[in-house]
Amino acid sequence: MSESTGGTRQRIQAVALELFTEQGYEKTSLREIAERLNVTKAALYYHFKSKDEIVTSFVDDRLRRMDELIAWAAEQPATLATRRALIAQYADAMFAGELPKVMRFFEQNQTVLKSLAAGQQMRDRMMRLAGELSRGDDSPAAQLRAALTLFAVHSSWFAVRAPGVTDEERKKIALEVADELLAKIGDER
Repeated sequence: MSESTGGTRQRIQAVALELFTEQGYEKTSLREIAERLNVTKAALYYHFKSKDEIVTSFVDDRLRRMDELIAWAAEQPATLATRRALIAQYADAMFAGELPKVMRFFEQNQTVLKSLAAGQQMRDRMMRLAGELSRGDDSPAAQLRAALTLFAVHSSWFAVRAPGVTDEERKKIALEVADELLAKIGDER
């Protein structure tokens, strides 16, 4: 793929993400995306045949990052230190670059994601990541805590509503809450 083609794909993704977040996935058409980009629909179709393909392109990058984290975690001992490192790496990945905008899109369009293959793949990876967070403790409480640990990172985008909170502060709060949950996994009281 030429650099120009790659740049065009990135512009399409950025504009689509902006529109999907502003007005919702269902209410956004490919025509609107093309108009905002100042290109023809045919030019848009050259890169993406549907809105679903655009969403899949967002998800593919995230899946790749999650697969790398899952593989890394599987090679580590099932300790609190590993769990903390895993959730910190996950938060770093989710707060990097354009991903905060993608996280907001996911939050605002959950119903659509559930119906797309990309959404099913995301759910699978989230469960595998939660499995790595609770590895070594197969209790139902550990499984729930592991899932809630991931949710702490995700929900920081919409649950932390204090004005002026920076992304770095948001991440710090999410990791503090996640750590409280992680500390109880494998805890043999």
